[in-house]
Amino acid sequence: MSRSRRLLAASAVGAGALVATALATGTAGAHGAMFGPPGRIAACYAEGPETPKSQVCKDLVADSGTQPLYDWNEVNIAGANGQSRQIIPDGRLCSANRDKYRALDWARADWPATPVAAGAKNFDFRVTAPHQGTMKLYITNAGYDPTKPLKWSDLDLADPVAVYDTARTSDNGYYHVNVNLPQRTGGQLVYMVWQRSDSPEAFYGCSDLDFGGATAAAAGPLAAGAPAAPTEARIGADAARSTVSHHGHGGDLTAAEAVAATSGTVAVNRAGHGDLLLGLAGAALLSATASGAYLARRMRGAAVST
Repeated sequence: MSRSRRLLAASAVGAGALVATALATGTAGAHGAMFGPPGRIAACYAEGPETPKSQVCKDLVADSGTQPLYDWNEVNIAGANGQSRQIIPDGRLCSANRDKYRALDWARADWPATPVAAGAKNFDFRVTAPHQGTMKLYITNAGYDPTKPLKWSDLDLADPVAVYDTARTSDNGYYHVNVNLPQRTGGQLVYMVWQRSDSPEAFYGCSDLDFGGATAAAAGPLAAGAPAAPTEARIGADAARSTVSHHGHGGDLTAAEAVAATSGTVAVNRAGHGDLLLGLAGAALLSATASGAYLARRMRGAAVST
């Protein structure tokens, strides 16, 4: 093989490697979970992946290992694109149809549940990478049975209890969502769908609630005790065990960027990791094309001169 052809082949291989690297890094995004009231994954993570306390969290670790809990902020679908109901089948809502988080879909009445009453509430979502989008919270219908797999028809989809527009900044790592809970009794569930507007990606979560007046079939959550939210100390201590990044994927603006944005002197445009992937892949392909064209011209020139 001539030197020019070797260079052309190397250019293509190098560009392919760059694309592959870009795509591989795309699996490292992480974005948050409901902490107040804690979602199922946050509640089990707060108990401690290595030492869970409630039976359901013990069973989760026995079934799926500890990694799903260390990756508590990653229950997502990269290409949801506003089609959550179409792509997530009944019975797989809490896991977002991801096998890694399959235990979150278990239909059982002993998930730790937060005691609540009807009325205005504030839900706290721990966000590790803020994104522009819309977060919708849906509550289960009055006849919901926690011992049966959660279906889309179990949710009051026509009347979400909260619709919250998320921003690229947060309040010290939290979104605070105003929620209006209707009258319910016994064990109920709030389902979260957070669809980004700057990417097809969406995130999901299930938070178990106990409205009191529980029937025998729904009395299990009280026996398990109210769930706690993970502490910042635990999150920091376990960061090395997570397979996802807790910060830096479209997160809060730096102080310098905030000043530049408000002063109008600099246009701030920090793309999310999905946009970064496309940019890296595009740059790699452009590089390969340019290199190939240049080398092809060199090769044609060499052929003419000889």
